[in-house]
Amino acid sequence: MLSAMAAEQFPRAEVTEIAFLGRSNVGKSSLLNALVGEKAARVSQTPGRTRAINFFSLQDEKQRPRLMFADLPGYGYAKISKSISAEWPKFIEPYLEQRDTLELCICLVDSNIEPQPSDAQLFEWLRAAGRKFVVVATKVDRLSGNERTRNLAALKKGLEVEQILALSAKTGYGVRELWGLIEEAGIRD
Repeated sequence: MLSAMAAEQFPRAEVTEIAFLGRSNVGKSSLLNALVGEKAARVSQTPGRTRAINFFSLQDEKQRPRLMFADLPGYGYAKISKSISAEWPKFIEPYLEQRDTLELCICLVDSNIEPQPSDAQLFEWLRAAGRKFVVVATKVDRLSGNERTRNLAALKKGLEVEQILALSAKTGYGVRELWGLIEEAGIRD
């Protein structure tokens, strides 16, 4: 893992990168761990712990880099110091705007929470920047079938998106489908 708080600290752009974005406490670290099958990302009970972009290199069978995951700091948590959150645009926006190898943004929303303006704002920003993104609703294991259907429909409508992938890092529900979307983004040779 490599952490960066400035563009000059980003790793060399060599392989396809997938960025993970979402509000604090949405389950980014748990999802990253579910995707890679190990505890690569630190899971904290305290929202707002990630303060830099954390890069995770996934390697092929010959130990060559094949894919890079970028875990971006969470947003929307009121207790984070304003001086810290004010610094984020200095490295997050350049990463999202200028990174040539960034092929897909995985935008996480909590399936248990109504649509949030900060999520809608992120999607609007990504559209304006021309970035491809998918919306993933986390923590669906906490919902009954009817609640899941109702909450996903409310999220689609409130966030003005056509599709949302339901996922549970805890049970693995939706993880295979997310890997399919990541593979579709194109792994560079």
